[in-house]
Amino acid sequence: MSASPPPMPGDAARFAAVDAPPRVRRLLGALLGLARQSLTAPLTLTVVELERELLRDAERARNGQVQADLLAQARQIHPFSEGFSQRFLEQLAQAFAALFGPPGEAPARAEPVRAAMPTLTLVNDVDIDRDIVLVDIMRRELQRSANALQLLGQRMAVLAAAPALDAEHVPLGPSTLCAIVRRLGDEGGLELDAQLALYRSFERQVLERLGELLERANVLLGHEGVLPGLVYTPYLARSAATRRIVTQPGRTAGAAAAARPRATPVTSWNGANSSATRSWSAMMHDTLGGMAGPEPPVPAPTSGLPSVSAASAATPPPLPSPSVDLAAPAMSALHQLLAGARGAIAPAGDAGIAGHPGHAAADVGSAGLATQAAAPGSAASAATQARPVATAVPSATVDAVLMQLQTRIAHGAASHSMADLQAALLSQLRAEHGDDAALTVKDGDTLDLLGLLFQQIRHEQRPQSTANDLVGRLQVPLARAALADPGFFARDEHPARELLNTIAELSASGLQADDLDPQLVQKIERTVETVVEQYHDDPEVFAAANDEVQQHLRAAAHKAELAERRHVEAARGKERLEVARQQATALIEHCCAQHQPPRFVQTLLRQAWADVLTLTQLRHGEDSALWEQRLQQTTRIADITSQAPGGEHAADDLLCAELEAAVLQIGCHQDEAHAIARRLSTPGGEDDSSSRTELTARLKTRTRLGEQANGHDTRRLAPLARSALEEDCYRQLRTLPFGTWFEFVINQQGDLHRQRLSWYSLVTEHALFVNPRGQKVAEYTLDTLARLMALEQARIVTEDNGRLIDRAWQATLRTLRTLAGNRLGDPA
Repeated sequence: MSASPPPMPGDAARFAAVDAPPRVRRLLGALLGLARQSLTAPLTLTVVELERELLRDAERARNGQVQADLLAQARQIHPFSEGFSQRFLEQLAQAFAALFGPPGEAPARAEPVRAAMPTLTLVNDVDIDRDIVLVDIMRRELQRSANALQLLGQRMAVLAAAPALDAEHVPLGPSTLCAIVRRLGDEGGLELDAQLALYRSFERQVLERLGELLERANVLLGHEGVLPGLVYTPYLARSAATRRIVTQPGRTAGAAAAARPRATPVTSWNGANSSATRSWSAMMHDTLGGMAGPEPPVPAPTSGLPSVSAASAATPPPLPSPSVDLAAPAMSALHQLLAGARGAIAPAGDAGIAGHPGHAAADVGSAGLATQAAAPGSAASAATQARPVATAVPSATVDAVLMQLQTRIAHGAASHSMADLQAALLSQLRAEHGDDAALTVKDGDTLDLLGLLFQQIRHEQRPQSTANDLVGRLQVPLARAALADPGFFARDEHPARELLNTIAELSASGLQADDLDPQLVQKIERTVETVVEQYHDDPEVFAAANDEVQQHLRAAAHKAELAERRHVEAARGKERLEVARQQATALIEHCCAQHQPPRFVQTLLRQAWADVLTLTQLRHGEDSALWEQRLQQTTRIADITSQAPGGEHAADDLLCAELEAAVLQIGCHQDEAHAIARRLSTPGGEDDSSSRTELTARLKTRTRLGEQANGHDTRRLAPLARSALEEDCYRQLRTLPFGTWFEFVINQQGDLHRQRLSWYSLVTEHALFVNPRGQKVAEYTLDTLARLMALEQARIVTEDNGRLIDRAWQATLRTLRTLAGNRLGDPA
């Protein structure tokens, strides 16, 4: 997200008296300017919605006295609304300045702190009611924006040279904002019902979009060098009681899902998981349970491994001998699972695995292991077939053969699956060392694990994509790296695995062919070719290649962010237009309710003159002299047209000229503008020089300000009633961070398309979606999106499943445990 625009001169001058360095005063002005930009429109809508709510309550009043009271309160709202946003921002500026006051002063809080009293006193019920509503509102928003408030409290403390601020004391926090709105309600003399309605409207219009303001404030201070890169990740320890609840037998999936907190949405630009890589040794310990024993230290990488005897190559032992280098507890459990899986598949023999009772329950990766076990030239076959004499080929010889295959691929040979690679490797070894040549237990297990891993990776990818071919070309260098380094399956952030994950994520399920920049794909292809050509037992080749790929991805993300920013600014412009239109409509409705002009004049006011007010508010703002002139003209129109025609009052020619000049700015023709101005400046709205029927026809065909050429009305309609699940999805959508990735089902086959929620408006209810290149691909309303989520046609991409390669490795471990469970007496 981009930083905010520079502050207005008035915002910077407001803190001239603050006892702080010039740079701090400048940043305070920038924060106040950011708040002005983000809160002015919601604050205006707060009082507009307040007036509407009071009028609706008056219509539903149970008796005439209550209705009269509500109407009297509604009439108080209009003078209260004048300058409401300015008064609010002035109070907010005082809260910023209070950070630099004497040590005893602190920003105002919404929740009143009551000291212990030695005697009993009576408390006003009005204060209690307001406290209950405000504290409840404040508590909800504190929970929703806890992380952003923690970060902003740290950064604001740096500016004030003070200890870290609690979330309740952050000037932009909900506590301070609720305290300000309460003071303004008291100063405005609003009754209790009006104040409670004000609080509810304030929560809907302001606090529900407070997360965006807090995020932009953190981005602004981070770009200015105030604790850049600061993150807040709370540690939530899970008690033993919680673990028992989650793992309790018979617990339904729905109840378990309800007990779990919602996972963090993915917001990184490439649409992949941005969380740190998980420890593979820890994953093996968690998945394999007690079989793996305590988690061992990860062995250091070595350049070579000693071979085992031919007898051990002929018949795999139930457990690997201590002479095997991968004899750490977790890796020993892997050897045991591989031996058990081969033993479970081998009885099927040449008949294949179709009749094996455990095959149907196994993951898709078991088919790859079974194929390797049954193929006459595979490593698994060499380990399971009873041979009278078998010769274990040293690892150095195996690496030399793989290097020859890598050279062929570098010169343009096609890449195949890992099973084909193993068959070609074993065929070459037997051609050079005799028919009894076989791989060592360590080498065979390593290649089998790689085969299962690649099969799971391809299951997570989009078929027939360029990235699939790139992953295939990396198989031989990765096989050589895994055979040379015993820490490949246990070492955290192994460079070869990091490169594999980056390439595999490019064709992850949900990404379409046009979601990637062709120039980016070409650059990554050249990087992969460099690895295939230059890798010779040096893992730094993978690290350098991954750094280069990440650099290309960052450049592509920056390019996509620029494209996305243009679409977001256009969407925000539409939101500002809608806010101005609603404000103009509320103003005109108020005038019509007070003066009751003729029906045709009301039509002209609601169409042509509403566009004039909207355009003035957008171009010049509420503080401009022209806006004040438009308000005076609106009042003058209502006064003149509400008078009876043909009386002693004549048309106001000066007002007519001003109105005609104003209506011309919204695209009306000269004669049409003159006719509208004449009717708006004449008693009773009568004008003999123009036909009311012709003018009505012209108004119907004219395109309103901000509408498309087809006359599409962008005003929001009341949505249909939502179910409980749809309402829950709707509430979740209104709290999502910008940049959240969604997956949409695009056909009956269940294919997915991943799209980024770049921006949404709580005013217009519109949500903007772009693809990984920053190009606009869809626009939904939040109500429609909530219904799609309830129908499971759209879902949020979360970080709880880990990265693609981590998910593939977990699936590989589950496959092995499922296949070997019955044989080892350990149920899957």
